[in-house]
Amino acid sequence: MIWWFIALLPPLACALAYGRAPFFAWAGMGFAWLAGFGWAAGWPSALTGTVLVLFAALAAIFLLQPLRRRFVTRPIFRAFRAALPSMSQTERDALEAGTVWWEGELFGGRPAWAKLLSYPWPKLTPEEQSFLDKETSELCRLTDDWKATQRQDLSPEAWRYIKEQGFLGMIIPKEYGGKGFSAYAHSQVVTKLSTRSSAPAVTVMVPNSLGPAELLLHYGTPEQKSHYLPRLAKGLEIPAFALTSPWAGSDAASIPDSGVVCKGEWQGREVLGMRVSFDKRYITLAPVCTVFGLAFRLYDPDGLLGANPDLGITCALVPADHPGVNIGRRHFPLNAVWMNGPIRGRDVFMPLDFIIGGPQMAGQGWRMLMECLAAGRSISLPGSNTGMQKMTARAVGAYARVRYQFKTAIGRFEGVEEALTRIGANTYLSDAARVMTAGAVDLGEKPSVVSAIVKYHVTERARQTVNDGMDVVGGKGICLGPQNMLGRAYQQIPVGITVEGANILTRSLILFGQGAIRCHPYVLDEMHAAQRGELALFDKAFWGHIGYTVSNAVRACVMGITGSHFVTVPENVAPETRRYYQQLTRFSAAFAFIADISMGTMGGALKRKEKLSARLGDILSLMYLASAVLRRYEAEGRQAADAPLMHWAIWDCMFRAQNAFEGVIANFPNQFLATLLRRVVVFPLGRPYVVPSDELGHEVAKLLIEPSPTRDRLTSDVYLPKDLEEPAGSLEAALLATVEAEPVEAKVRRAQKEGRFEPGLLVGGGVDAIWQRAFDAGVISADEFALLKRRGELRDKVIRVDDFPYDFGLREVLAEIEPATGKAMPAAA
Repeated sequence: MIWWFIALLPPLACALAYGRAPFFAWAGMGFAWLAGFGWAAGWPSALTGTVLVLFAALAAIFLLQPLRRRFVTRPIFRAFRAALPSMSQTERDALEAGTVWWEGELFGGRPAWAKLLSYPWPKLTPEEQSFLDKETSELCRLTDDWKATQRQDLSPEAWRYIKEQGFLGMIIPKEYGGKGFSAYAHSQVVTKLSTRSSAPAVTVMVPNSLGPAELLLHYGTPEQKSHYLPRLAKGLEIPAFALTSPWAGSDAASIPDSGVVCKGEWQGREVLGMRVSFDKRYITLAPVCTVFGLAFRLYDPDGLLGANPDLGITCALVPADHPGVNIGRRHFPLNAVWMNGPIRGRDVFMPLDFIIGGPQMAGQGWRMLMECLAAGRSISLPGSNTGMQKMTARAVGAYARVRYQFKTAIGRFEGVEEALTRIGANTYLSDAARVMTAGAVDLGEKPSVVSAIVKYHVTERARQTVNDGMDVVGGKGICLGPQNMLGRAYQQIPVGITVEGANILTRSLILFGQGAIRCHPYVLDEMHAAQRGELALFDKAFWGHIGYTVSNAVRACVMGITGSHFVTVPENVAPETRRYYQQLTRFSAAFAFIADISMGTMGGALKRKEKLSARLGDILSLMYLASAVLRRYEAEGRQAADAPLMHWAIWDCMFRAQNAFEGVIANFPNQFLATLLRRVVVFPLGRPYVVPSDELGHEVAKLLIEPSPTRDRLTSDVYLPKDLEEPAGSLEAALLATVEAEPVEAKVRRAQKEGRFEPGLLVGGGVDAIWQRAFDAGVISADEFALLKRRGELRDKVIRVDDFPYDFGLREVLAEIEPATGKAMPAAA
């Protein structure tokens, strides 16, 4: 009996921990177990009673709040406050900005999958769909990327259309003359434009994200809104936002640009204002803007606004023609056409009314920026980079079927299949994350951590996708010209990697550094309690944290040992995805525990261990991406033909997350804890995921190289011109012709092997001479011969590479510019 009681203790404790039972349940179980153990061991009644009284007294200290706070929590509280590093208001604003959404469920160790499945999948209204189909398609038609590259600007017709059709005011409410579109509609428009060219996409997305309509909508005074919003909506104003400084790029909170509150002359009278000096760069639309938002640190040494001499970061709205503003020059970002340049000014006087929100919002700029940056990260960059991937998937998939080497479509070689697989699955995953995150914004969320996740991972996967595409198209991709459908995207991929917070910084400092505090159910409350000196709040958060950590440890261990087969998931999920929900639940619990152990053992030093922090951020991110894929699969009706894309994307996420776990454990400073984490909690039975199989990859690649509803869904909203002189148009036509001609080609090859006709040497006859011989020999009909000829003509359009005069026409241009010099142009070397 004694041994039975001893053996019963661990499973009882595990059951309580797994179910995250309250402490009184632990106390009751402990009391009952001790009583039973005393009886089984034959203890005297006095001894049993004494042990039970001591246990009850100890339990009472933890169960009765006044006792627990005085004797247990208070010493811990003091130590926590002493160890907690000081935090500036700027850091506090950054940490507390935005809201916590689905990422909080993943961080908590017990994701409520029913909640994920209940989130509405975004849909366009009829008005939004019409704008996407008509106005957005027309803007694509008006955009010729190659011609725009030559002139380094969009055409006047495109600019006029952007302004007149309200592209600059999509997020502005209708009451101010804007479109009042949803975040999802904004994302769809940017995605579609990006399948055509980065120039209209960036031109449209910047005014509809941070700068500065978003700030005006949330913080502007009634006067500022009524003046600027209608003008922005009608395209009468072109906005920009000046944040980045040469000395503070990703560390935007450290901008040296500053202003001093003072009196000065404005419109003929003396007013209270600011004298501001600023030097900004990388400002999109700066060379053509008419008004720009400006972020700077405002000081009030004379106390004209109050007692605080350092008011903090402030945002103002400044006309581009304001006296002292130096604007109009431009940068040359990787040969991109969209406008980008510096904005400078020295001792520029501006009235306090220029501050967004008026003088009362002086010093509130950083909070304003942190709360609104989610738009750029959640919508614009994921949209533009997903658009690049969709175009790559559509174009490269077609090219791989049209382009033959060794008498075989290159898309059927396993080496090319490998690249096509990544292209297809990454596009599917990125689009899922883009749509789900835009939907969160439309639900009223300001997902600061999720926005960083999608910004980082969608841009990185876009880099992989475009690189893979360049590998497939080979020599055609490296020669720029109007027939190159991929080279410009390849040039400009680093832009998305760099802007809105460099990806290295985002991964190593933000994803987990900010996520650990914002998403954790207890850490932020503990910090607030320590900073405010609130023992009661700390007591509640701290002991909740302890139970949370113990529960996640046990849950991860139990799920690891059982392979997570007994994890409960909603009954209405697709049967083929059920195991993914179970494994993600297991990974979530393991992540929650390992995150707590990391923060608990390393404390503030974890912030400096950027590699560990980055890997922890990878785990959280990959669980979010996998969740988005699962939600998309359900929302689109569990399309069986799309399943290979879903399966490959999930396996890739889980395999990468598994490797990130291993990377954290292998480099954990405390080797004892590392062994415990690996052998007991995270991987008790080994690592369950391997790389996605070659067979699955073959199925994914096949979806890209032949017409199908799946290919259309994967590359939806790609702009496809009808003109066969355009690469996208000729590729689509060539793909259809190739698929139709392949049975005829096979027929000719069989006839040749059977000796039904003699192809001859084909000297001078070209690659298609064999079809003429087959026709002459009666092997194929006139219609079949015509089909093969058309296939060959379209193939030749697709594989051609642009060439130019040896001087690219510069001699002719220079001769027109300086006709009066009479000097002969130098001969070519």
